[in-house]
Amino acid sequence: MPLAVGPAMSQMRDAMDLTLTLVSCDAETARLASDRAQAGLAACGLSVKSVSSLGAAAWDLTFAGGNVAELKAAVATAVGDLPVDFALQPRAGRRKRLLLADMDSTIIACECLDELADFAGRKAEVAAITERAMRGELAFEGALRERVAMLAGLPEAELERAYAERVQLNPGARTLVRTLAASGARCILVSGGFDFFTQRVAVQAGFHEDRANRFRVSDGRLTGEVAEPILGREAKLATLASEAERLGLDLSQTAAIGDGANDLAMISAAGLGLAYRAKPVVAAQADAQIDHADLTAALYFMGFSEAEFIRD
Repeated sequence: MPLAVGPAMSQMRDAMDLTLTLVSCDAETARLASDRAQAGLAACGLSVKSVSSLGAAAWDLTFAGGNVAELKAAVATAVGDLPVDFALQPRAGRRKRLLLADMDSTIIACECLDELADFAGRKAEVAAITERAMRGELAFEGALRERVAMLAGLPEAELERAYAERVQLNPGARTLVRTLAASGARCILVSGGFDFFTQRVAVQAGFHEDRANRFRVSDGRLTGEVAEPILGREAKLATLASEAERLGLDLSQTAAIGDGANDLAMISAAGLGLAYRAKPVVAAQADAQIDHADLTAALYFMGFSEAEFIRD
């Protein structure tokens, strides 16, 4: 039987390669992190095959594969306390075809329920429950019902006020979504929050679709109830699985990003699970964390260069 040659052999070699992507907020820090990471990999007996700049503050290092968990620990030690984010993954298949993104504290900078509660004079109480739920200390569904109950009687018009005054996209969000969409990927905003906000944020950021919960409203005021069924952790996972199946994708071709415990199932199941400024329980189980750079770090992790970014 003849040996594989040419492009086929090249693809086999690429499949065995790992790529370490390092991203920071400034070029000098990224360059220093790259140098330290190369030294750390050398200490593990690995030789870097190629070093390439994806942007002013983003670097790719490619090398022959090893134990990913052990190498991630070695890289973390090597870069030390530098403000840099990194992802270590197989070089092949980095560009994903489906993105699911959480909204509150991920695509946008606030928690919408907390901001609505401010207009009802209950922000401290609601925010405390939000924090515990996002850390995984409370069941999401019960915590959501409890918080929404505190908003009973709030005029529906305050939803528009909250959106106009409090909701802002996080840096890099629109570039992340528009660049992926332009590459042919499907982008879905999935939130345990509410569709009044997701519908508007989805348009603003460029998502193809949004899924979220619904407030019950009567006579122009919130009733304090959530329409059933509640979209939470398992519903996010189900959305990832069903959309991947509909598109004919393996889960390895998907990405998910979020910050709270109700995002953990989809983050764990996706081919690239990203924790953005996340709670410890999420950060510990994600493939990579974005703690320093903006959301365009996810694009670098997927192998996009800055020249490919779609910006306004």
